[in-house]
Parts: sequence; structure tokens; C-alpha cells
Amino acid sequence: MTIPGTDTYAAAGVSLDAMDGIKDRIKAFAELTHGPEVLDGGGGFAGLFALGKFQDPVLVASTDGVGTKLKIAAQLGHFEGVGQDLVTLNVNDVLTKGARPLFFLDYLSFTAFDEHRMEMLMRGMVWGCREAGCALIGGETAQLPGVYADADFDLAGFVVGAVERGRLLDGSGVIAGDRLIGIPSSGVHTNGFSLVRRVFNLDDNPAALFRPWPGLERNLGDELMVRHRAYYPLLEPYLDRVKALSHITGGGLPGKMPASLPPGVAAEFRMGSWPALPIFGAIQEAGNVSDDEMYRVFNMGLGMVAVCDDAGAEAVLAGIPDAADVGRIVERTGEARTIFQND
Repeated sequence: MTIPGTDTYAAAGVSLDAMDGIKDRIKAFAELTHGPEVLDGGGGFAGLFALGKFQDPVLVASTDGVGTKLKIAAQLGHFEGVGQDLVTLNVNDVLTKGARPLFFLDYLSFTAFDEHRMEMLMRGMVWGCREAGCALIGGETAQLPGVYADADFDLAGFVVGAVERGRLLDGSGVIAGDRLIGIPSSGVHTNGFSLVRRVFNLDDNPAALFRPWPGLERNLGDELMVRHRAYYPLLEPYLDRVKALSHITGGGLPGKMPASLPPGVAAEFRMGSWPALPIFGAIQEAGNVSDDEMYRVFNMGLGMVAVCDDAGAEAVLAGIPDAADVGRIVERTGEARTIFQND
């Protein structure tokens, strides 16, 4: 029996025609990141990737999103950066295990489909994948009317990497006396933006994003949108000289360093041994935020910390021009796993 109908999926807020219309463009973007390891699966349900030359691979996976930095991106209309951030932050996480990033997938959901925004996000993700040498092999784009406010959207990423079992970075070889080598961040990266938005009152006063801020060389919005630094291209040549890596994201140095250390040791940082970025001073002053809270929420100028013996430390310092010797590993004598000492 044929049932005549008047209601449609489009009337409910989901345009299948619009989604179908951009599929070929998404595929074209993704193909810019493909090498011979990406196989043609003959359909769009799943991506295929051949592991290739690994002998005893361990797969390393990560998933994350860019958080409420999305709100600032929407206020500014700048979306390429957060697309690139999405790839970079996930690649940085698998890097901490010594993994080479293999492939990336994304999940993007809107209330109302926005083709221009979609294209900018895809462009950023492609840039991020090409920088890291990984392939964008799939993803999902969904319309969810009623879930978000009209202009809001959500973005998540998933990366899979691989490392030979014998080269896995697990921190087990870290001992007292090893050195901490910090690689600077490029800015706030992707964590702490709920506090950022609060201290600058950006929900009620988005115009502040377009104005200069004391102590900053750029407008506040441009400073906050500086993309997350990619550490894989920098550190890949030195992974055999590193004992452990810690990606400094939410939780800051106190929250992230312990994850890369074995029991019985702590990371002791020399305050003043790396440059403080002006944006963190601006955040702290605008919100009267305590030092402890700043170090718990933000990276405070160090986006990645490597633990190395003396020879490894010298190799990293020689090969990465802005890397700095920022502390050492010490025997743990109390509850603290991260210690700050005046330089």
C-alpha cells in the first residue's frame, strides 16, 4: 500500500540533499592525504589502511576534541585553525608512545548544515594530516536539529598510529638524574578555553576578540586562535633518544607529567628556565587567576616535555632550536609527582 505523505526529513531539519552534495568534495579533500597504504574499499562504510613495513607493530589510538575553542572560532568565523588543531592534538597524543600516525577520522555534527564552515574545517584537517604525514580515511557528518543552538556544532577526531613493540615509549626506563627537555607551545593550544571565555567575558562581549589587548602583539582573538603546535615532525628524528614524552594539555604540568613517569620518581621543573608566553599573563591578569590554577589549567609555555639521559638531551637540544633544559627527574619523597623549584 502506498501512503501519501506531507512530512519529510527536510521539514524536521535534516537535508539529505545538502549532505549528498558535499560528499564528493569531502572525498576530494581526503584524497589529498592518501598514500599507497590507503586502499580502495569499494564503498563508503569504512576506511582501509595497510600497515606495510612494520614487523611487530603495536597500534596506538587517541580521540579528543578541541573543546570550547569552537565557540571562539565561531565568533571569529575562522574554522581552518580548529580543523588543523583537531588533527594535531590527537597526533601529539599518540606521539607520546613513540608512534607514527597512520590515519585519522573525524566526527562533525551541526544543527543546520553549513557548507562553507564544513569546507573550512575540512581544509584545516587536511593541512593537519599532511603536516603529520597521516591519511584522512573517513569520518561522519551529522545534522542534529534540536541538540545544539542554531549556530553551534561539535567536532571530534580519532587517530591511529603504530610503533614497533621494541621502540614503544612507556617511561619504564626513566630514572633519577634524567633531564627534562621542554619544547615550547605556540600559545593556549586547545585547553582551558572555558576559563579564557570567562575571564575575558567573551560570551557577553565578543567584540573584545577583535581589539588589541595590553601586552599582546595581535588582537586577542588572533592570539587565542594560534593553532596547536605539531610536535611529531620535530621529535620523530629523536624518538630513539627519548625515554618518555608528555603532551601538556588539560591538567597542565602537574596533571600530565605523572602519566609518563614510573613509580618512585618525580619531575622537578626549574621555574624561569623557559619563556613565558604573554597570552598567559593576559589571562591571569584579566581574571585574577592564581599561579596554581594557571599551572593546573594551561600548558604555560611548554607543549611537550621529553625525558632523556644526558646524551639524548643534548641531541634533542641540538636538533630543535627552541627546546630548553627545564628540569630533571628526582627520587620521589612525598605525594607530589611534579615539583616546581625557583631557578
